[in-house]
Amino acid sequence: MEIIITENCGETRVVIECARSNADILRLKAHIERFDSRLAATNGEERVFVDTTDILYFETVDERTFLYTENAVLDVKLRLYEIEEKLSSGGFLRISKSAVVNLNRVKSLRPQLNRTILATLDNGERLIISRSYAKRLRDILEI
Repeated sequence: MEIIITENCGETRVVIECARSNADILRLKAHIERFDSRLAATNGEERVFVDTTDILYFETVDERTFLYTENAVLDVKLRLYEIEEKLSSGGFLRISKSAVVNLNRVKSLRPQLNRTILATLDNGERLIISRSYAKRLRDILEI
């Protein structure tokens, strides 16, 4: 790895040089883009800012969107499609009509007999990836 210091540099740039792009390169790019990225949420009356690397997943229940971390469940004003648009380049993927998961927090994937996929997150929590979203996941992860 190399860091080049340039005097009078207007802004910091990160360049990834590679022979060809693959899933690992795309994850690295997403990680860099997500660096110091935070999302506003509420915890009762308190407004909090959550680092996107701490987010496990988002879920919509009764027309409300919730953000899940290891230690908290917070209310988010965004709809799932807005979360998808905002965070898709950061490794977040829609996995059902009601959920978006942080792929960087997925520890394992297990195909189920009904063609869904059981995702186990790094905190042990399990989510079902529905059949209609499983193909996109396979394409992204090249599996």
